[in-house]
This record gives sequence, C-alpha cells and structure tokens, in this order.
Amino acid sequence: MTIDEILARAGAGGRLSEAQALALADCADLRPLMLVAARLRDAVHGKLVSYSRKVFIPLTQLCRDVCHYCTFAHPPRPGEPAYLDAEQVLEIARAGARAGCHEALFTLGDKPELRYGAAREALVRLGHQTTLSYLAEMAGLVLRETGLLPHVNPGVMTRTDIDRLRAVSVSQGIMLESASERMRRRGGPHFGSPDKDPAARLATIRAAGEAAVPFTSGILIGIGETRRERIESLLALRDLHDQYGHLQEIIIQNFRAKPGTRMVHAPEPALDDHQAPPNLKPGALAEMIGAGINDWGGVSPVTPDHVNPEAPWPALDRLAERTASAGKLLVERLAIYPAYACEVDRWVDPALRPAVLRTIDAQGLARTNDWVPGADVEPPPTFTLRAGSPLSRNAGEGADPRITVAGEAGDNILAGIFEKATAGEALGEAEIVRLFQARGADFDAVCHAADELRRRVNGEIVSYVVTRNINYTNVCYFRCQFCAFSKGKLSENLRGRPYDLDLPEIRRRVEEAWDRGATEVCLQGGIHPEYTGATYLAICRAIKDAVPDIHVHAFSPLEIWQGAKTLGRAVPDFLRELEAAGLSSLPGTAAEVLDDEVRAVICPDKIKTAEWLEVMAMAHAAGLRSTVTIMYGHADRYEHWARHLLRIRALQQRTGGFTEFVPLPFVPMETPIYLKGRARRGPTYREAVLMHAVARLVLHPVITNIQTSWVKMGSGGAAACLEAGANDLGGTLMNESITRAAGAVHGQEMPPESMEALVLSLGRTPRQRTTLYADAPPARRAASFAAPRLVEPVNTPARRYERRQQSAAAD
Repeated sequence: MTIDEILARAGAGGRLSEAQALALADCADLRPLMLVAARLRDAVHGKLVSYSRKVFIPLTQLCRDVCHYCTFAHPPRPGEPAYLDAEQVLEIARAGARAGCHEALFTLGDKPELRYGAAREALVRLGHQTTLSYLAEMAGLVLRETGLLPHVNPGVMTRTDIDRLRAVSVSQGIMLESASERMRRRGGPHFGSPDKDPAARLATIRAAGEAAVPFTSGILIGIGETRRERIESLLALRDLHDQYGHLQEIIIQNFRAKPGTRMVHAPEPALDDHQAPPNLKPGALAEMIGAGINDWGGVSPVTPDHVNPEAPWPALDRLAERTASAGKLLVERLAIYPAYACEVDRWVDPALRPAVLRTIDAQGLARTNDWVPGADVEPPPTFTLRAGSPLSRNAGEGADPRITVAGEAGDNILAGIFEKATAGEALGEAEIVRLFQARGADFDAVCHAADELRRRVNGEIVSYVVTRNINYTNVCYFRCQFCAFSKGKLSENLRGRPYDLDLPEIRRRVEEAWDRGATEVCLQGGIHPEYTGATYLAICRAIKDAVPDIHVHAFSPLEIWQGAKTLGRAVPDFLRELEAAGLSSLPGTAAEVLDDEVRAVICPDKIKTAEWLEVMAMAHAAGLRSTVTIMYGHADRYEHWARHLLRIRALQQRTGGFTEFVPLPFVPMETPIYLKGRARRGPTYREAVLMHAVARLVLHPVITNIQTSWVKMGSGGAAACLEAGANDLGGTLMNESITRAAGAVHGQEMPPESMEALVLSLGRTPRQRTTLYADAPPARRAASFAAPRLVEPVNTPARRYERRQQSAAAD
C-alpha cells in the first residue's frame, strides 16, 4: 500500500498491520500523518485535552542502572539519606493536597539495594529488605493520610511486586523507552543498565496486564534509535494492549542533553519527531495538539519534574490558555484515566475504589470543587450567561478552578443537535451523551440553547406549588442502597427511629396544610411489610374526609405495584379503586435511573424498568396524571441518563400523562451505597445544571415543564437551573424528610415569600400553580402568604420495629 492508502485506512478506523505501520517510518512529509492523527483523537476525545494535577515524591534517587542521559539517579552521597523518610514523604504529599492535587507520583531508581550497600543499610533501618516493599508502605501511608491517589514508577517488577503495589496504588508505569536491543550494546545509552533490557520491561508490562493494572508506558526518542525502531517499540506495546487492554497512556518523551551526563553533546530530537510533556517543549504546545495528543501528562503546582529539573512546569493558567488557543479545553483527570475510573470493579483494588469514586464525575474525570447536592457548599464561581444571569460554572469542571478560558463556543455537532432538538425531533443516545459531556464553552452553549427553548415554550414565568410532604412511614422491606430514609435491616439503619403515622396524624397534617394555603399533599413512604393496598385506600379516604378539596398526589409506581399485589388485584383495577377513594395524581418517583444495569446495583430488589413504565402507562390510561423523576449521580454514566430520558419521552408520546420532569441529584452523605464506598458523591455541579438543560432539549415538545429541586440544589443552584432550561421551582414542601435523612441541609420548607423573591431576583414572574399546572385559586394563594408556623409533627413510633432493632443491637 502507498502512504496515502495506509493513512486512508488509519483515518477510517482501520487497524494497520505491522508492515503498514513500519512503512510510515519512511514518510518524509509529516503533515498528512498529523492530520489523520488529530482526526482520530478528535473522534474519541473531542475538544478535551487532559492533565493530572500531581505532586512528585522522589522516594530515592539511587539506582542500580547507569543510563547515559540521566541526571535523576546518582550514587550515594555523604550525609544525604538514601531514601525519604515517612515525614518527608507526607510533607510533600500534604503540600500537594493543599494545592488541590489528586495524584501522588512516586519516582525512584530501580532496585538500588542490588548495587549499593548504603541502600541496603538504609532499608534495614526503615524495616524493609527491598525498595519496592518500602514503596508499598509509603504509598499506603500517603493514601491513608492525605487521600492522594498514588501512581508508582518503580522500574522492572515481578507479578508479586505488581500485586502488592496494586493494593496501594491506582496505577503503575514503566517506560519501555526502546524495544531495540541495540541500545544495550557497548557505547549505547543503556550499556551497563540491566533493567533496561527490553524483554524484562515488556515482561513487566505483560504482568501488569495480567494483574489488571491501569498502566503507563511509552518510548524515549532521540537516544540513538531509528524511526523504524520507534515504531517497532510502539507495536510491541500495542501487542500487549491488544491482549490486556491495560495501557491507559503512551508517553512520547524526548531526550534532553544534560550537563554531567555522557550524552551531554548528543543532539536533541527536532520538533518533527513529536513530544508531549509540556515542560519539555513549552513553545510547541499547539504543534503537539496538531499531531494528535490528548493529554499533557502530570503537571505539578508544587514540585519540580525531578527527572528533568531544568525544565519547569508551565503554570496551569498558561497551559489552559495555550490549550484553548489551539481550540481545545484543558480538563483534569486522576492518575487513572477516565475509561478505567468508570470501571473500578475491574481495574482498581477494592481498598482504593471508594477513593476513586469520591473524586470522579460520571465521565471518569476529576471533580474540581467541593459542591455536593444537598450540602451546605456554595456553587462554584459564577459567570454571566446573559445579562443578570446567576448561572455558575467551573471552567468546564475539569480545568483549574481559577481558569476562565473556555475555547471557542459550540461546534457544528452541537449546532446540529440543537437544531434537531428545538424542532421537536427525538435525539439518539449518542447525541444525548454528547450533550452531557459538554464543558467550557460547549456547556455554556447547551445551557443557552435550553434556556432559549424554555423562553419560547414557557415565557418568563416560573411556577411553584404550595404543598405538604407527608412521609407516612419510614419502615421498608426493600434494600435500596441509595436510601437513608427507610428503616429496614439494622445494618442499613442510619438516622432516626422507625415510625408509622396513624390516620389521625395524617389528617391533622392535611388540615394544617390546607390552613396554610396548600392545594396539594404529596404522600410517599417506605414499603412497610404490613401494608397492603387497603392501607393506601384508607389513607386516601382519611385525607378526603378531612379536606375534600385538596389534591392527593400520592404513591409511586412501586407502591401501586405492591398495593395491587397484596390485594390480588390487577394494577388497573387497583388504580380505579384508589381514584374512587380520592387519589388525584401520582409522583413519578421510584424511577431512580430507568436502566436495569444501574438498578441491579442501587436497588436490585425493586421493580424493574419495564415494570415502572408499565405501571405509569396504566395510570395514564386510567386518567391519572403523574410527574416523572430521575435520581442520578451514583453508579450511573451518561449513557444511562440518555436511556432514561429516551424511555420517558417514548412513554409520553404514547400517553401524554407526565406533567413535568424532575431531576433529583443523588445526595450521598448518609446513604449505604456511599458509606460502603460504592458510589460517587452525587453529580458535579456542572452535571446537575446540565441535567436540567439536556432534559429541556431531549423532552421537547412532549414534556414542557422542567422542575428544579431547591432541597437538593440549594437556592443558588436552583436559580442556575432556572437559567438553564428549568421553569418550575417545585413545592414549598412544609416537611421534607427523605432528602434530609440522606444528609441534606437546605431546610424543610421554602415558603411562597422566599419562592417568589428568588424568581423575582432573576427578572422572571412567579406563578403559584396547582398540581396540574392551573393557576392556584386566589383564596388559596392569599392563605399561603404569612402562614402560621407549623405545629411540630408527631411521628407515631413503630414500636414493634423499634423493639426489633433494640434487641438486635443488644445481641
């Protein structure tokens, strides 16, 4: 094949044979290669160029190898410790943690104890026989004490070494440098360096693949190898990755001629040879992006590059600016790359999985601020979407929080998606995922498109409903891992005591809500093992007996399904009985994420996706309207969110029964799945705002109301969502139990006065509504303002279940 044919094959996603790859060594004009490489990069990574904010810990600079270009390693020096001690290691790591680093990169020489008595003696004093044993202890120490995620580059290792280090590091690495044996001959750069044997290094990389370790490798260019030998080295790495899929990155590092080395006068490779680390060619970053790179490697705001101390790291704001000038957005990752971070069960030791999950978003990139749904944390720094807008962002949540450079706005792909969505056409899963991936200027563009569509559909009105939440019991026999409200197995009980409201207390709360201007009561609770469908019917009758005109918004599809089953009724028949007893509409909760891959993790014993959708379809067929929710940000990914939206859109097109879509970001603090280290910390702020914007675009025109939850987003976050496609503030609530049980702190009530003040601060018009989006009657609206204080509610103790808990605790 000609070079043009080879490049055409590569550009179409075809795999090059060894002969075809080697033929590229003879290509004199690099521009066509760079163009194809950049297109392949863009197809996978889009506008994103990543980096890892790390701190470098040079555990020891002793090494048994004598590479002729290295200034990092040196022989023992009088009065200089052979190894950093624990306090020195922690001092560096803590400085990194204070600077916002996520990674602790341990750099060290290869097995110095095999060459130097000073190293052996130092290790004995430290309580170890080998450098790798001491490295494992220090990596574990840094992880425990600072939360930084260790990445280790310890040289040639056995499978036993790799397994031991896997327990204390999220990733490992060794540069192949060159697969050419010629480099080890007399006069070559690796002569006298036993650990630079290509076979030994490739064996290490293979062992890491067998151990499922996310691994870093690469080649060193300019040390005397030919271009063909470089490609042969890359092919050797490709062969190993084909077998194990573990090579998360390939570094192309250029030789630097350094004073004091045997190769001080050797020529450094020209730019045409392509290098990636930004400190080694700081003036050529745009050219490197043009050649297809997607990552700058590790950049430290704290420590120098100990391997190349003469080349300082570029400041992160300058790196972001130069990345943006090349049309890309700088984003932050962990030591473990996103694709591996999203599959922690496969790639990360169980002991480290919680630390990884706590620090990533749903795409596997690093979280860069402390915002968590429901927590008392201010949203990230603000920027103005349009005049007067409070919408907040964090430079795409992935870049340095101080950086505001975002690159050019939108792109042709996004423009096409916006055009399709605003025309009311159904988007595909991949298109929706693309919207959720938006960062920087693309994030701005998605929010703006959603807000313009909201303005066209809903105008400048923001609605809300005066309602009271009544959670009639927190006793539940389901074991949903995201729930901190229900009281079931003792091991899952987190806050509060078990209760089961009696009917007089339910009636009292309904009457009090009516006196305070409510048009609706919203009832949900745990699935009490003693409840039957008769219980739900009795609750409806009690409410209607107390206040005939109040709207009863009650019972999720799970409760409907369980109630019908306990009475031996078909679901449609039970729905008709409930409606006759006073039920007016259904809350669309228990949806969580409508994808059984996710439900198998977070609620394995709950109704499945198809069952939830079926109950809702039957409710709509019976004339009962409902809301629909998503509870996201735990063990899910963007494709799951996309499938959820597509499934509810499809059902709405069939039934027209959904009144509104309500995103509910996962509040993690007190939930079993988070406390067990099996979930993320909820969505990031960017993701939470985007959920509202993307929902507006995806669900248009079949669902026209997008609600934001002030309980989970806080008032500032809710305001941002109202500027990104949402048009409804939800309910005043009066009592909020479920989210508070999970650790939220945003209060139990937002009275009408506060609702309307928030809306007016945005330059919008507040509208008090009913459940079904009619205007609230004037008398109800008048009663809702300056309402009397709530009487302290009484949670009727579920004594029987309380005794069981106390007995179990005593045992």
